[in-house]
Amino acid sequence: MKDEDQTLLWEPPSVPSAEPRRRARGIAFRVAKAALILFAGYYVFCLVLLVAYRFVPPPSTGVQIQRRVEAVVQGREYTKRREYVSISALSQHVPRAVVAAEDGRFWDHYGFDWVEMRRAREEAAGGGRVRGASTITQQLMKNLFGFTYRNPIRKVYDLALTPAAELILGKRRILELYLNQVEWGAGIYGVEAAAKHHYDGSAKNLSRTRAAGLAALLPNPLRRTPENTGEYRRAILKRMGQRGW
Repeated sequence: MKDEDQTLLWEPPSVPSAEPRRRARGIAFRVAKAALILFAGYYVFCLVLLVAYRFVPPPSTGVQIQRRVEAVVQGREYTKRREYVSISALSQHVPRAVVAAEDGRFWDHYGFDWVEMRRAREEAAGGGRVRGASTITQQLMKNLFGFTYRNPIRKVYDLALTPAAELILGKRRILELYLNQVEWGAGIYGVEAAAKHHYDGSAKNLSRTRAAGLAALLPNPLRRTPENTGEYRRAILKRMGQRGW
C-alpha cells in the first residue's frame, strides 16, 4: 500500500514548453522587420530629398538641427548665419581650396577615394595616426542627413547614400551644396557667411590665400580660426600650386 501511494504521488518531470521560445522569436522577428522597414523608409526619404536638392537648396540639415538641439539642452543662445550662393558666383579660389584641402581626387572618383582609404589603412597599420579618408560627397551626406557623433548606423547611411548622391546630384552640385551647407564656425554655415564672419567680405572677392584660410577650418570649424591654422593654410596653398591653381 505504501508503494502504491508513492506511485500515485510521483509525477514525471515537467518538459519546458516551446511556446515561450516561439513567442520570443516571433517578437524578435517583428522588431527586426519593423526596424528594416524604418531604415528602408528613411533611405527612400533621403533619396527623394536628394532629387529635390538637385534643384533647390536644403532648408536645413541634420548637423544644423543637431547644433540647435545642443544649444537648447545646454541652455545657451544659438544664432544661425547662412547665406546660399551659387558656385558660379564664388571666387574660383574657393572651390579649388576646398577640394585641395578635403578631397584632392574629388573630380576623379565616384564617391569613394579608394586610394586614400588604402593609404589611411596602411598608415594606421604601421603605427601612424588614425585618420579619416572620407570624400566631399560622404561628408555632404553626413551633414545633410546625419550628425557629427560617431555612430555605425549613421556611417551605413553615409556609405549607402554616397553613390546615389553622385548619380542624382553630379559633381558640381555636390560641391556647391557642400560649400553652402557645412560648418565654418559656431552657427556659421556656408562659405558666404564664413567670408563675412572671418574676413568681413564676400566670398566672391576672396583671394587665393584667404580661400585657403577658410578651407583650413573645415576639419574642426568650432575650434579653428584663420589665425590658428597658418601651417595648414600653407599646406593647402602648396597643394593648390601643385595642381596649377
